[in-house]
Parts: sequence; C-alpha cells; structure tokens
Amino acid sequence: MENQLCKLFIGGLNVHTTDDGLRKHFEQYGQLTDCVVVQNQQLQRSRCFGFVTYATADEAEAAMSARPHALDGNNVELKRAVAREDAGKPEALAKVKKIFIGGLKEDIEDEHLNDYFSQFGTIEKAEVISDNQTGKKRGFGFVYFEDYDSADKAVVLKFHNINGHKVEVKKALTKQEMQAAGTRGGRGGRFQNGYGGGRGGGYGGGYGGSDGGYGVGYSGGYGGSYGDQMGGYGGNAYSDFGGGYSEQSSSYGPMKGNYSGRSSAPYTRGGGGGYGRGGYDGAY
Repeated sequence: MENQLCKLFIGGLNVHTTDDGLRKHFEQYGQLTDCVVVQNQQLQRSRCFGFVTYATADEAEAAMSARPHALDGNNVELKRAVAREDAGKPEALAKVKKIFIGGLKEDIEDEHLNDYFSQFGTIEKAEVISDNQTGKKRGFGFVYFEDYDSADKAVVLKFHNINGHKVEVKKALTKQEMQAAGTRGGRGGRFQNGYGGGRGGGYGGGYGGSDGGYGVGYSGGYGGSYGDQMGGYGGNAYSDFGGGYSEQSSSYGPMKGNYSGRSSAPYTRGGGGGYGRGGYDGAY
C-alpha cells in the first residue's frame, strides 16, 4: 500500500515549467525520489503534465493536503497516479467522491464498508445494495467520501480484503459522467463503444468463473436491473466495469518501473497537447 500511494500526477502545468521547477515546488512537502515534466519529443515542448514520486506515502499525503497548488502562474491539479493498464480509461482523470465496491459477500454490511474505507478519508455514506423487492444483497455497494482524493486512494489500490474476502474498487461514474470523461480525454467514441457501453454483463461474466455464483447474479443484476431501479444509472453504466475484471488483476507493478525510456513511446502517442488529450494514457 505504501509504494502505491507515493506517486502523484500533476496536470495543468505551465508549458514553461521544467523538471527543476516542479521539483522545487513539491520537494517542500517531502523527499522526492523522482520528478518529471512529460515532453512531446516531436514538438520538443512540455505536454503540460508530469509526475512526482515521494519517498513515503505520508509525504505524498502532505502534498495532497496542501491543495490547491499554484506553480508558475498556473493552478495545477494533483491526483494519484494510476497503473498503466488503467490510465487509458475514461475515468482515470475524473474527480469523483463515490466508489463502487464489487465482489461483496453476504456477511458484509454497511458498517463493514464504513469501518474499512474510513482509513482513506472521511465517509459521508456507505451502503451495500440489496434488491428492492426481495431484499437479497446484490454483491456490490458504494462508499461516498468527502474528498475525491480519498476515493482515488482506494481506487489506486484496486483490490481490498474485507471480512476475509477480496473485493474490487472502482470509481463510480454515471453513464453521463463516463461519456463526459471520455470526451474530455479526446477518445469518447472509443470509450463509449469499447468500454463505456459495449460490455453489458461483463463484470459478472469475468468474475463468476473464479468465484462461484457471483457471476450470474451480478452480471444480470448490475448490468440491467440496477440501472432500471436506481434511476440515474443507465443499464450499461456500470456493467462496463466488468469486462476486464479477470484481465486487470495484475499488480501495480507496471507502474512502478523506473523512468528509463520515459521520454519516448509511452508519452508521444498521445499527441502534442496537454494531458486532457489522452496523454495520461501512457502513465507507467
């Protein structure tokens, strides 16, 4: 948990901000083990975002607690850096205070979610979702935080253990928020077709094979009836979370590699613009 929370994404940088300028600002909150302003190698200019990595999670927390930050005349955005396999998803840069928890067993109640996730920040509400008609638990729930960074911390860690059961955490976005996030990233069409809308029932399908009956109830319930019963969430709004569940179970490792080669392929493919054009897709 410690290492995964040490790295921060810094967005909205002044095009003239350098590695040294970024370091000078953020090292006042703790020791930096790495610091980089990502460059477009073809245009030889900043892509207006970067990363800082602190020696400890507490130091990264100090930087987050000092928000908002201004650097070289720009108000910059701080977020927890995410693993490479998650960086290209539309919700990667979305600021949300609500998280989705999948894989909940029958013995997990609201208070268990509240007790566990309070380690990440102040919670406004925690709920395990049950069927409105039968009262049967549906295998997932939500936690609402006061601060988006609390949600980000829980999401970065992805897999959690509650009451001895492995659960998965993702940002909870409505269908509209998912589409808006995809549009902001400059890849709305791809996300809506490949990620946002094309995987109905995928969560259950990917998860059920390794965890008994979770797949059947979860796939049908979450992808379809949950959207019908809960109003604001469309039938496919959360079902898309699923397709990659079994595929995305890799560890945080890919992101923790060194910075060698950081100025080439991972960053140039996003174009010359700032991080809003999909540049974060190459996060390591």
